[in-house]
Amino acid sequence: HVQLVESGGGSVQAGGSLRLSCAASGYTYSTFCMGWFRQAPGKEREGVAAINTDDGTTYYADSVKGRYTISRDNAKSTAYLHLSSLTTEDTAVYYCARAYSNYILLFGYWGQGTQVTVS
Repeated sequence: HVQLVESGGGSVQAGGSLRLSCAASGYTYSTFCMGWFRQAPGKEREGVAAINTDDGTTYYADSVKGRYTISRDNAKSTAYLHLSSLTTEDTAVYYCARAYSNYILLFGYWGQGTQVTVS
């Protein structure tokens, strides 16, 4: 079965950086788009970045463009999200997710989330 496990969250000062990881298992990794979402207290979950694991095409929300970088290592079945120039507005639980294909950005499988706190 599909399993997604995030790691790398934590507390960081404003202006700092973090790298989140999402290890996937239970399917052929390079067939499905991976995405990162976040949910801040009292707010709806929002998509921040996604990557086509086949050709490496990336997508970013305007709010994180230029500050976040999504990447993947297909040999490790792992997606990464590098967060930089962090502000308190970036505080949220970050989730990785798997889409239904590399070309249909609908996400149906989710990790448990990892907390990022910026102070």
